[in-house]
Formats: sequence, C-alpha cells, structure tokens
Amino acid sequence: MKKDIYLYDTTLRDGEQSEGISFSLQDKIRIAQKLDEFGLDYIEGGWPGSNPKAIRFFHRMKVVELKKARLSAFGSTCRAKSKASLDSNIAALIEADTPVVTIFGKTWDLHVRDALRISLDENVNIIHDSIAYLKSKGKEVIYDAEHFFDGYKSNPDYALKTILVAAEAGADTIVLCDTNGGTMSTEIPTIMEQVQRVIGSPLGIHAHNDAGLAVSNSLIAINYGANHVQGTINGFGERCGNADLIQIIPSLVLKYKKRCIPRVQLRKLTEVSHFVNEVANLIPNPRHPYVGRYVFSHKGGVHVSAVLRNPQTYEHIKPELVGNKRHILVSELSGKSNIQSKAEELGIDLSTASEETRGLLADIKEMEDEGYQFEAAEGSFEVLLKKALGKHKTFFDLQGFRVIIEKRGPKEPCLTEATIKLLINGELKHTASDGDGPVNALDRALRKALSESYPELRNIQLSDFKVRVIDPKEGTAAKVRVLIETSDGKNEWGTVGVSENIIEASWRAIVDSVEYTLLKNEERRFKRRKTDKGSS
Repeated sequence: MKKDIYLYDTTLRDGEQSEGISFSLQDKIRIAQKLDEFGLDYIEGGWPGSNPKAIRFFHRMKVVELKKARLSAFGSTCRAKSKASLDSNIAALIEADTPVVTIFGKTWDLHVRDALRISLDENVNIIHDSIAYLKSKGKEVIYDAEHFFDGYKSNPDYALKTILVAAEAGADTIVLCDTNGGTMSTEIPTIMEQVQRVIGSPLGIHAHNDAGLAVSNSLIAINYGANHVQGTINGFGERCGNADLIQIIPSLVLKYKKRCIPRVQLRKLTEVSHFVNEVANLIPNPRHPYVGRYVFSHKGGVHVSAVLRNPQTYEHIKPELVGNKRHILVSELSGKSNIQSKAEELGIDLSTASEETRGLLADIKEMEDEGYQFEAAEGSFEVLLKKALGKHKTFFDLQGFRVIIEKRGPKEPCLTEATIKLLINGELKHTASDGDGPVNALDRALRKALSESYPELRNIQLSDFKVRVIDPKEGTAAKVRVLIETSDGKNEWGTVGVSENIIEASWRAIVDSVEYTLLKNEERRFKRRKTDKGSS
C-alpha cells in the first residue's frame, strides 16, 4: 500500500520515560512484535548509548523478525569538540545494527548557548557531521529537530538554518519537535508553511502534550505537509506525555482518509492499546478516545432510543471500526429502550415482557435512588433481570453469618475470621474461614460452604473491591456502595451492593457475583444438554 503518512512509534524509548512505567527486556520485545503486527512503519527501540537494557534489546532484536516495521536506534548528535567518527554515542548507534537511526540536535539558540555552551556555528557543524557520517554507514537517518517550534519563535533564521544543514547532510526525514509541548495549534500552520519554503525534504512532527494539544498539533502539521508522525501508544511519555498514536491513527484513516495503515488493521486498535497498558501494568482509561470502555456508552433514555434507531445520532464512528463496542447502560436515567437493549446483549428476549420491563425499570430507578449503580455492575443487573422474569434459581439460603476481627496488640496485625450457615438443597452447611479482611474472609467462607455442591466456584476470585460513601454528610452512618469485580481467569463481571453497613453491602455484592456465576453455568449445562439431545 502506497502511504500518505508514515507512523513512527517511540513507546519503548520516549514512552518509557513516563513516571511509573518501566518495561523489562521481554516486555519491550513483546511490544515491538505487537506494533509490527499492527502495521506501524517505525519502532524506536531505545538509546543504546544511555543504558545496558537498550543495548541488550537491540542485540536480542537481531534474531526477532519484524515483518513490516523498521527498527530504529535513538541517540544524539556527536559531542562538542568531537568528530562523529570518534564519538562513543554515534558508535553505539552503529553497533545497534538497526536499519534506521534517529538522532536529535539542538535547534533553539537558547539551548545551544545555555545547555551546550558552544557557538551557534559549532552546533550547525555538529549536526552536519553526525548526519553525514551515519549516512556514510548506509543508515536511513531521521533527524529530530529538538525544540524546533520554540527555537523558531526565538530565532527563526537560526532554527531554519539547522534543519537546512540537516537536509544538506542527507537526512531522510526531518522531524519538527515541540519538545516542551507548549506550542498552540494556531501557530503550527504559519511555521509549517515557512519551513516548506526553505526545505524540500520529507517532514515529520513530534509533539508533546504539556498544553493538551499534542494530537491536535500533530494532525494540523500533517494537514500542512508533514508525512511522518511520531508518538506513543496511549500517549505515554515524560511529564504530560507524547502525542497519542491511538488517537492519531484512526483520525488519519477515518477522518482525513489518509493512507497510513490498512483499514482492516484498525480493528485491532483497542486490542493494541489494552495490550500495551497490560504490559505496562496500567488500568486502561475508560474515557480514552476511540478505545475506552465508556466511549460508546449510552445512558440517557433519549440517547439510547435514538442510537438503537440510528447509531449516527450519538456516535461519530462505528465502534467496530476500531475494535471497540457499544454499551447500553442501565441507570435511573434509563428508559425502556435501555432495558431491552441490555437484555439483547445478554441474550434475553424481552419482546413479550413489557409489563416485566416496566416493573424492572421502576425497581432500578428506586434502587439507584437508594445508591445503587448498575453501569459497572452488569452481573447484578443480569441477576435482577432474571428475577424479574422468573428465570432466577435459588441456589442457597443464608441462615446467618458472623465476622470476627481481633487485634492482640498495638503492633500486631488484625486477625479476621468469618463463619457462615447456609441451607443448600435442604442440607445445613456450617463453615468458617479466615481472610485478609472481613470481606475476604466472608467471601472465602461462602465459597467454602458452596464448593462441594458447586465446584465451579473454586475457579473464581475477587479481582477488585471498591467502596464509595454515597452521602458523606451522614458521617459514619452514611450509606456505602460496594462494587466488586470477579474473575474466572477469562472473563470479569461487576456486582454491586448498598447498605449503611459496609459488610452488608459487601455481602450483597458477593452474593450477586456467586449467583451470576452459577446462573451462567446452569445456562451452559442446559445448552449442552439441548445440543446433545438434538445430535442424538
């Protein structure tokens, strides 16, 4: 595919400079392979002159086949008073043995004087010498003009001179960097036009997000002649981060009709975003444009009714184009359409259950008035729905439970034990379990009592636990909402409970989680029996 725009990823170098992110060597290799599979043109692996991990990465990547992307090593121009052919950083770039080398040089006269403390002419010579030497070694050279926009605003003649020299030295692409991230989007067009009057080389854009404009500035630069864009997955990067390729790529393909990645590959966008978050041990932002869980969520009854008739009424693209999906939320703002749509998602036909639907909607509005929220508690909603339709089965009856918390000294940890009595199929079960806290102990005691009759519960565990005080003005007597996430290793579901007592609220959420699991297993067993009967 002939391309209009080339995509350059620097997650493994610039992205790793983000606070709280540190990739292992294996992490970096996995991400590189994922980005190559996705279809990016360039993957910047790191700065081999700055740390041993980067050197090991490039060594390992020599035996890792990239099918589409070109691997780039990153570094700086040679040091002052040194020739490029004798500079250790330049030597490390060559030893990395990558087809592409990206180097940055000073463009802003302030940096030349105050950071490098050399003359403006000497800086120009350094840029030329470094690029020319790397070109003599057969490298594709991408030149990052660091602080270009600030440099241009300070001394336009000098900033232009530095990139003109880079072009004369043979740089394949010259990338204009907004390194401090403070350039306004309205400034980009004029500067891009001035650059193109001076230089005919391919131009790129590298924007940081300190003013919240990195994506906007990147797209504007592309509309004014840049055919190379640098960024990171999910906008990772130092300070406020880099331009977010997860937002830039679909905007280029779907909004500007630019050829940069095959349209079919765009369906992997959400997967790639979540994969990199997972490797970085970060929770995906649910409001992340294009790929966040909430991005195509609809809550208001008017919105839902319109979206079900025509999604364009409240969606700027089809969620499937970027590998996302639509979510219809159920809340006190819901209408009948929300309930019906949500039921369809769950495979439940409400077409003949209008009375039950109205009753369920009334119940939900009343429960949300008490403090319940079902947006992130789809497990509780499904249990509630099946109760309203008479499709709920009672798996056990609680006879009572007790939670004991004991502290034996000021420096000793709290000890927690829960005991529980259940009636299961007419048989009384009385069990106990300790735990890390009262909720954990209660959850373990419940599943211990149920596991003999329902062994599938051994495979589930609480993966998250959140408590929200609903009305803080009530102080310690305030109601709390407990949201529990449960996982079976493959799927996750949320359940919710509300009470003035945090243990009671937690119990309600735990029971919904267990009942949701058991109901799902009943459905699977029923389908298997039906399939077996049909095949026989």
